[in-house]
Amino acid sequence: MNELTTASPIMRNREECEQRWFYGGGQFTWLATAEETGGAFFLFEDIMEGGKVTPLHTHPADETMYVIEGEILVHMDGVEQRVAAGGIMFAPRGVPHAFTVVSESARLLDLHTPGTCQAFYLGASEVVTAEHPASGVVDFDKIAASAQANGGIEILGPPPFAPR
Repeated sequence: MNELTTASPIMRNREECEQRWFYGGGQFTWLATAEETGGAFFLFEDIMEGGKVTPLHTHPADETMYVIEGEILVHMDGVEQRVAAGGIMFAPRGVPHAFTVVSESARLLDLHTPGTCQAFYLGASEVVTAEHPASGVVDFDKIAASAQANGGIEILGPPPFAPR
């Protein structure tokens, strides 16, 4: 390993990764944490039900989402576009964006570079266990509280999408 980095080698299967229920809806599989990558990035898989929506927000990191399955409607800097399986969304740091799942479900690969947003997601989620399954009531107040306490996201307003 290069002496200039604090990153750790990572080799594991999906079932070895931490599973977390996000208070904004969805189940995360944490694939590579900021600690493991020396802060270079934070990578997770996100599985969501149809209708899941995010508030309009920004990040202090770039966010790249690759749609593995399903379809999302992305609102970025005032423009809306559908992104289906095989498509990508890139939100540069500081650019206002939001998304909603328009298919029955969606599965995304989400990459934050650098990994500065991880503390927000940690504070806005809980480990999936038998007592805490991978579902629950969406709680935007807990998301706002984590944003306030941990940074990593700035909530600008409610979801910008018209009711469907």
